Amino acid sequence: MLWIGLTYTIFAGMTIKKRKARLDRGVSGAWLLAVVATQSIAVLGALLAPHFDPPHRVEMNFLALSMWLWGGMLYIWMMSLIFYRYTFFPFPPGDLSPPYWINMGAMAISTPAGSLLIVNAPDAPFLLSLLPFIKGFTVSYWATGTWWVPMLLVLAQWRHAYRRFPLKYDPLYWGAVFPIGMYAASTSEMIDAMGFSFLRFLPLAFLYAALLAWLAAFVGFVLDLLCRLRTAAG
Repeated sequence: MLWIGLTYTIFAGMTIKKRKARLDRGVSGAWLLAVVATQSIAVLGALLAPHFDPPHRVEMNFLALSMWLWGGMLYIWMMSLIFYRYTFFPFPPGDLSPPYWINMGAMAISTPAGSLLIVNAPDAPFLLSLLPFIKGFTVSYWATGTWWVPMLLVLAQWRHAYRRFPLKYDPLYWGAVFPIGMYAASTSEMIDAMGFSFLRFLPLAFLYAALLAWLAAFVGFVLDLLCRLRTAAG
């Protein structure tokens, strides 16, 4: 119910409002939270499906499949705009905010949804008939998320090392923690569903990277809080 309310309220409001932001000022990786929300329902539905009685199990898997496919289409729509903004508009370092990591995170959360549908295929005949399609798209989602990792690291280097944008705490950095952890979880799910044992090193590596990112964001939060308290007391 919350997904329905937020999705249709936000997008309807953005459609009908009179004053709209320019593309280069209005679009960012944060838009992809709509994809993350959609794929979250797909993951939840696929996880819950085995706990239902057989007739309702099929229905729950169909809901998960539908949300998974819709989330993928929504990513294509939004990423087209984001990529257009990347390549054809000036990009000052201040605009390269941490939510751009959701470019990768949205694909990362799409991967376990597909992996769980593969595991659930024996419980739903229509999933068995779609199995090659689901496997192909699951690998496609994972590969797209993987492509973004070095790209985002290069852009972070450009932002902070080359353009010397100050590296200081910002609540938006928490938006970069989730995608890294989700990539670890999604790769693990895909390995279990499709037997890609040669990728077994990736989940552990990204788990440690996610813990390091979480720790850095938490330390930054504590230091920023202490600084604010000191300023208020002074």
